[in-house]
Amino acid sequence: MLVYTPVVYVEGRRDTITNPQIIVEVLSRSTESYDRGQKFEYYRRVNSFQEYILIDQYRYYVEQFTKTEDGKWLLSEYEGDQSVLSLSSVEFQISLLDIYENVEFE
Repeated sequence: MLVYTPVVYVEGRRDTITNPQIIVEVLSRSTESYDRGQKFEYYRRVNSFQEYILIDQYRYYVEQFTKTEDGKWLLSEYEGDQSVLSLSSVEFQISLLDIYENVEFE
């Protein structure tokens, strides 16, 4: 997660942040539907939230959802070890080869 500063927590808690800019999830078979569905729907209600990155743990594949200026969500897909993920809301790039470093696929 990348968070705007200062970090803002839910009142009375230190484990729930209310101002994320980017959230990254590693998908598993048991959580993939929830991460793509209800969880993403909840995240989209957060005003500061700009990008959602979903990383497949079984192959070189990353999905990037980017919030546009008019509030719509744009999907970009990255596949293969030579692809490079470029974040939109901050200046940052990383190759999928680096994301998956030391991962051994079945």
